[in-house]
This record gives sequence, C-alpha cells and structure tokens, in this order.
Amino acid sequence: MCKCWLPSKWYHLSAVMNDDEGDGHQGISMEEERRVKANDPEHNEKFQYANNRIKTSKYNILTFLPVNLFEQFQRVANAYFLSLLILQLIPEISSLSWFTTIVPLMMVFTITAVKDATDDCFRHKSDNQVNNRQAEVLIGGRLQNEKWMNVRPGDVIKLENNTFVAADVLLLSSSEPHGLCYIETAELDGETNLKVHQALPDTSELGADIRRLAEFDGVVVCEPPNNKLDTFTGVLFWKDNRYSLNNEKMLLRGCVLRNTEWCFGMVIFAGPDTKLMQNSGRTKFKRTSIDRLMNTLVLWIFGFLVCMGIILAVGNSIWEHQVGAHFRIYLYWNEVVNSSVFSGFLTFWSYIIILNSVVPISLYVSVEVIRLGHSYFINWDRKMYYPKKDTPAEVRTTTLNEELGQIEYIFSDKTGTITQNIMTFNKCSINGKAYGDVYDDFGRKTGINEKTVPVDFSFNPLADRKFQFYDHSLIESIKLGDAMVHEFFRLLSLCHTVMPEEKNAVQSPDGQIKLYCKGADTILFERLHPSNEELMSLTSDHLEEFAGEGLRTLALAYKNLTEEHFKEWFKILQEANTSLDSRNEYLAAAYEEIEKDMMLLGATAIEDKLQEGVTETIASLSLANIKIWVLTGDKQETAMNIGYSCHMLTDTMNEIFVVAGHTVKEVREELRKAKEHLFGQNKDLSNGHVFCEKMQESKQGSVLEETVTGDYALVINGHSLAHALEADLENEFVEVACLCKTVICCRVTPLQKAQVVELVKKHRKAVTLAIGDGANDISMIKSAHIGIGISGEEGMQAVLASDYSFAQFRYLKRLLLVHGRWSYFRMCKFLCYFFYKNFAFTLVHFWFGFFCGFSAQIVLDTSYWTAINRFFILGSIAVYFAILFAMHSDGIFVIFPNHFPFVGNSRNSLGQISVWLVILLTTVISVMPVITFRFLKEDLNPTQTDQVRKLQKVRRKQKPLQNYMRRVYRTQEDLHMLFLIKRALGNL
Repeated sequence: MCKCWLPSKWYHLSAVMNDDEGDGHQGISMEEERRVKANDPEHNEKFQYANNRIKTSKYNILTFLPVNLFEQFQRVANAYFLSLLILQLIPEISSLSWFTTIVPLMMVFTITAVKDATDDCFRHKSDNQVNNRQAEVLIGGRLQNEKWMNVRPGDVIKLENNTFVAADVLLLSSSEPHGLCYIETAELDGETNLKVHQALPDTSELGADIRRLAEFDGVVVCEPPNNKLDTFTGVLFWKDNRYSLNNEKMLLRGCVLRNTEWCFGMVIFAGPDTKLMQNSGRTKFKRTSIDRLMNTLVLWIFGFLVCMGIILAVGNSIWEHQVGAHFRIYLYWNEVVNSSVFSGFLTFWSYIIILNSVVPISLYVSVEVIRLGHSYFINWDRKMYYPKKDTPAEVRTTTLNEELGQIEYIFSDKTGTITQNIMTFNKCSINGKAYGDVYDDFGRKTGINEKTVPVDFSFNPLADRKFQFYDHSLIESIKLGDAMVHEFFRLLSLCHTVMPEEKNAVQSPDGQIKLYCKGADTILFERLHPSNEELMSLTSDHLEEFAGEGLRTLALAYKNLTEEHFKEWFKILQEANTSLDSRNEYLAAAYEEIEKDMMLLGATAIEDKLQEGVTETIASLSLANIKIWVLTGDKQETAMNIGYSCHMLTDTMNEIFVVAGHTVKEVREELRKAKEHLFGQNKDLSNGHVFCEKMQESKQGSVLEETVTGDYALVINGHSLAHALEADLENEFVEVACLCKTVICCRVTPLQKAQVVELVKKHRKAVTLAIGDGANDISMIKSAHIGIGISGEEGMQAVLASDYSFAQFRYLKRLLLVHGRWSYFRMCKFLCYFFYKNFAFTLVHFWFGFFCGFSAQIVLDTSYWTAINRFFILGSIAVYFAILFAMHSDGIFVIFPNHFPFVGNSRNSLGQISVWLVILLTTVISVMPVITFRFLKEDLNPTQTDQVRKLQKVRRKQKPLQNYMRRVYRTQEDLHMLFLIKRALGNL
C-alpha cells in the first residue's frame, strides 16, 4: 500500500509552454500547487498549464541559419578564419586570393550545417510522430478523436487495451471489477511485469457512461510537476467530499494499458509537465577529451603563428631600414609606407594570412568524417547484433567514439541491464521445510543437469509449459492436501502486486478474514508472534542458503482477524487516508496496529537470471582497470545477491563495507571506519605518524589507489546516500568509494543516480559511462560522459536518451575494449599526421621569408596547394582506415585485457614537462642543421653573391676603423703643433 501525505504548500518553478496554432509561448511561473477541474477548459486555461505537445528539436525553418551559424562560430578555428577572410579583402596586406580561404570555410560550414539539419529532422520526425498520435477525448458530451498535442489538463480521455497512456491521468473507471486496471511500466522503469492500479470506489461507479463522465466536475488539488515516479500526493474534491489520491490512482505517460479492455482518466499533467518528461532532463552537450585537446592546441598553434608573424615582421623592419629604403623609389611603396616600422606592421598581417595553414580549418571536418566511419564500424559489427530481437548496435551520437577507449568508471542499473528481468520461481520454504533441491536415493543433494527429470505438470491445464521445477516432493505435498502448503500458494495467488512490502486482507468462503503479508524478512520477522521463534530460525537458515545462491527472497506471513477487529481498524485507516495533515504518520500508525502477532508461513526464492555473458564481461572490464558501480532501486539484500552472482562481490574480498546510517553523524562515522580500515590503521598503530600522513594526503586528493592493497567493496543504502551526497560528506564518500573495487548503491532514486555520476566526474576528473534500460536511468545516462541504453526486453526511453544502444550488457566489453581503443588509437595517429602536414607546409613559407627580404611572398601556387591539401586530407583518412583496420586485430584486446589498461594520455599531455622538453629539442634539432649548413656553405663553397656580401661586410667594418685612425692622426698632429707653439713662446 502506498503511503503518502499532502503538504500545505508546494513550490515549483516550471516553464509553462503553450503552442496554440503553432505560436510558441513560453513563460516562467512559480507554481505552488496544481488545481485542475474536470471538463472545464475555461477554468484550467487561467493557470496556463502546459498542453501535451512535446518538443525535442532544436531548430525551425526561420531559426536554423542564424542559430546554426552562431553555434559554429563558437569554435575558435571558425572565428579565426572569418577574421582571416576579412583581412584578405585588404589589398595592401594580402598576397593571397580570398578564394583560398572562403572555399574551405564554406565547405566546413556546409558539411556541419547539413549534419546538424539531418539530426534535427529526425528529432522533428520523432516529435511529430508522438504529437500526432490519436486519443479519444470527451468533448461536448461525446468522445472525439484528438491529437495528443491537443490534450490539456482537465480533459477526460478514454484509453483502450495495449495503447500508450497519453499523459499523466487520474484513473476514474475501468472495464475491470472495482475499477482495477493493469499497466506495463517498461518505458518508465524497465520492468515488464504488470502492475495493478485501482480507481476510487466512488469514481469507478461512473463506468463507461458518457453522460455521467461528461457531468463529472471534480477538482484535483495536488503537488506541482516533479520527477518522482513512485509518489503522487493529492486530493480530489467532488460532491462535497474529499478523497485521498496517491500513486496507485495515477496512470503515467509512457505506460501501456494491458489486460484491460478500456479505462477513463482525467488529465492532471500534460506534455513537459509529465513525470516521464520531467525525468528526461536537459540534454547536455558532450565533448570528448580529444575535442578539448584540439581547442587547446588550436590556441597554442595560433600563438605560434603570431610569434612567427612577429619574427618575420621584425625582420622586415630591419631589412627595410637597411636595404629596402634604397629601392622604394622604384616601387609605389612610398605612397603607402613611409617608415620601416609601418612596413613591418603591414608585413605582420600579410604573414598571418600566408601562414594561416598552420591553423587547421579542415581539422574538425576530417575528425567528424573519421568518427562517422567509426560509427558505421560499430553499427555493422555482427558480434554486437542480437538475433533474438533483431536488434543491432546503434550509434546515436557520432562524436564520442574515441572517448569509449578512455572509460574509467561504469555506472550500471541492475534490473533489466545486468539481469534479464524475468523472474523464475526457483525454491521455497514452507513451514520449516525447504523445497527446490534434488536428492539422490541416499538422501544426498545433487546438482540439476540434463538427465534430471522435471516435474510433470500435465495434470494442470493452466500450467506454464515453459516452467520447469525438479523437486517432486512439493507436488506430492499439494496432492496430499497439506494445509500449510495450500495456504502458502493461496497467499501467493492473492498477494501478487509488485510493491516492496505487500499486504492484503481477504475473506475465506467460511467467513474467516485473513491478513496476508509478503515482504523482506528483516521487516516481517519483527512483526511475528513470539510462538514463531523455532520456525523463524529454520526459515532464516533457508533464507541465508537461498541468498547465497543469488536468489531474491521474500518472507510470507498471515494473521486471522475477527470481523469486529477488522471493521474497527478499517475505520481508523479511512480516517488516516483522508487526513490532510500528517497523513504519512497516521497511515504508518494504522499499519503498525494491524501488523502484529502474525504467523510465519514460509519464504520464496525467485531467480532473476543474469543476462548471458555478464560475469565474463565484468571480469574482463575489471582486468582492464575499469571500475563498475551498480546503482539500483532494489533493496540491499537483492542487490548484494546479484553482486555475488556476477562475481562483483566475492567471499575472498578483504572487507565489504555496508553503510546504512540514518543520520549524518552515523554515515560519517561509518565512512570514517571504512577509511581507517582501507588505510590499515590496525597495522599503523605502532606508527601513528604514518597513518596521520596518509589521512592528510587523502584530504589533499593525492593518495593513489595503489596505496590500498587488497579487494574491498562498498554497499550503501539510499537514505544513507542522501546524507553522503551532502557537501560536507561528499569528499569522504568519494574517497572511500573510489578506493573500493566494487560499489553498490541500493534504494536510490533517479536523481541520486545522476548525483553520484556528477560527484565522480567532479572529484576524480575521470571519464564515466552510464548504462541502463528504463526512464529512471535517463538522468544518469545524460549526466555521464557516455550514455548507453539497453534495448530488447524492456522499454525504449533509455535508448532514446542515450549515445549508444544495444540489446545485451555483454556487448559493452566489445564496445569499450575493441571499438573504443581502435577509435582512440586511430584518432591520435591521424591528428599527429595532420599537424605534421600543416607544419611542414607552413614552415616552408617561414624559411622562404629569410630569402625574399621578408616581403610576404609565397613559394607555392595557392590553387595548387588547395587542391593538394584536399587530396592529402581525404587520402590520409582513407589510408588510415585501410591500413590500421588491417593491422590491429580485435582478438588481442579481448584475450589479454589486463595487458591493456588503456587510458590515453592526450588530455594530460600538455601538463607534462617532458612534452614541452621534446617540443623544444625537436625545434632545436630541426633548426640547427639548416643554420650549420648555411655557415659551412658560405665558408667552404661561397657563391659569387656570398663573396660580394662578405666583401661588403668587411668594408663596413673597415670604414669605421679608418675614420677612427684619421681622427687619431689629426689629434696627434694638433698636439705636435701645440707643442711647437708652446716651445716658441717659451723662447720668447
């Protein structure tokens, strides 16, 4: 039973979007609560609630060109080449035609625009397909077909079997007795089993009477739009009565009506306000580490270009001052240039134009082409094709392929992702006796193999022919009429919803009222009668045995009730259910009142089978130093059972830390103890200084994972995770979790999944991947660097929000260890070659500047180079795809994943001193031969020009010396004359 409460006020900041007749209007409103009246459009329009139109596209016909151009100019290289094109239109500084820049620039813009337009066309097509679905809406007293996008809050709509629910609606009535209906929520949570929802008894009487439904004027006051899939809080006011509303009364958009002929519902939330769309979140623009590196390199290269321009400009000023000034009379240069400094200034811009090829305008397009080719390699990979559902792997985002080879953390859902989400009855315990195992003639337990004879269910015409059970003793007990066995299966047949703790009150044919309860043993055992001690001990042993085999377990109990006791309690429940204040507390007290002194009946052990190849995949990824975190909504026992099944948890681990504190203080203490254990406090007690140093280093984030020896695992519950994600605890949580080999988060909400991913991205600076199958995984998928959706048995919501999709978890190994590494390796090799090509061409012009008087002349014809450059770009792509595809086999990566803990160093390269040292040494080694050759050539084999230059230099050096000697000689003559004059005067 769903427990909920109605707060006095809700606050919600929502975007109200109304697209009437194609006009988009968007406003921001503070919505405290939602108030919707049935069959009254005028009343509801006053609140400007969103209609049912959804929009995921980015452009329209009018906005495509300006918005797309604005986005493209966000790239540094594109903005640079636009500025360069403007400079080339100035004749005084340009020696190149504007054709050499505008052609590649237009090519880049056109290819990118076509790609963006194609992607957005698919979004428009998908939006139109959904918005134009037909729904039966009650308008003017009769049912009319309306498009989904025209459905509004307050409308009463009819749903038929096997159809999608158009919006979040309040269930009013159905074709089933008591207003029941069955829905499949695979699009929301990935679960394919049916869930039971029930209308209010008073509204279920409306049935399919169109007249009465048209007269229905109930007012629903409820919470504002939010992303909580499992809760709903509201009140229905109708005919001077008020009725409590919870999640069981709601049908959410994305669900499918099953096994129910028809039902009627009142629309509460539509379009972007539905819980499905609220969980979709905002799509984030994802960029790879290669993209960030390229942008950084482009900035550094532009700085290098400016340095070359300055060197050549200074050379031009010196040359103009010493040589060029004598030749201005022969040119029309005096009209423009009147000084050598101004000549150098103009030459600087001229060389910026000539040497522009060092900044790679075609780099981004070339990279996109390579990525597109890698995407087709993934799409065409037959080893990632799932024939059972005819589902190939699909690349939905082509710009992230090389990032697949950089993954360090994987965040995975459990149900439907790691497991098949197909529950199979495997074993049980009834009245202290375990059923499900097979024994030989000597009473020894034996394994089940192909020769084991299954139970023959031919006597039961309703039995599932695919179901196989091997313990014949259970069938014999049923045939012998064992009362406890019959009571056991009676409970299972009546108490069969999917709530975590289930309870039903039923009345037997003889008039006995019974309370049936099914739930976790940790909760149920606390509610048993003291006389069940011995039986509880036996059942606990069976539960531990079942859990050790990776089975999902539930305990079963019952209680006989008198009619007077039940009526008295039911009145208390009704009062609690209609309470507006503290409803949750009143309901909890009512449940506690009746769930006492129950009698233990037994336990079930259900197998949620792992998908094929999950264990091997997890083992291979672990050998490649990739850590896997499981984020699931299941309880702790179930999640740990699956962890043992797929060998994420093992008995050989040094320690499994369980964090289950209910307060911040408790969680902090449990994390502190885990950290002390990880750093080996017990071993360091004799040397407290060592431990203090380790703790201090961990706070600074400098402790490496290699510091911790041994295998550890962390299991944390949802209520504890809520405290661990707070600002004052997140550092400690991340430190402990990242030092563990396995992390399992239980009972987590969709929002918490996304928060965990963001936390690791923030503190570890690592590349993350999230994989899931349901709408509750969408936030996690969008938060991670790479998002993967599982398509197959489950829904498609996660696939629609993902970057990659395939049908089975095991394909993740090939996607990362083969395609990811191939993509990264090829991309890095291509970038090295690309930059080499550009620098080789540009430095030719740089060196030529020293031979042409720094006059900004070109060596090669520009049209020739443009054609050759295009040829080399296309040729390099073709060559790399051909040669590297043949040279590098996928087998070696799969066979020896531990030899390839391959995390590329491109994103860290610029921070390494050795990289800059290599660049400096390479530059010196490249320059020294040219300088050495020129000096040796002038000395050993000078040309006539060299001899003239050498003679001019000698004369320039001799001329100041001669002038100096002349001044010295004149000074000596003057002194001699003064001496003679002085002597003559002395004689007189």
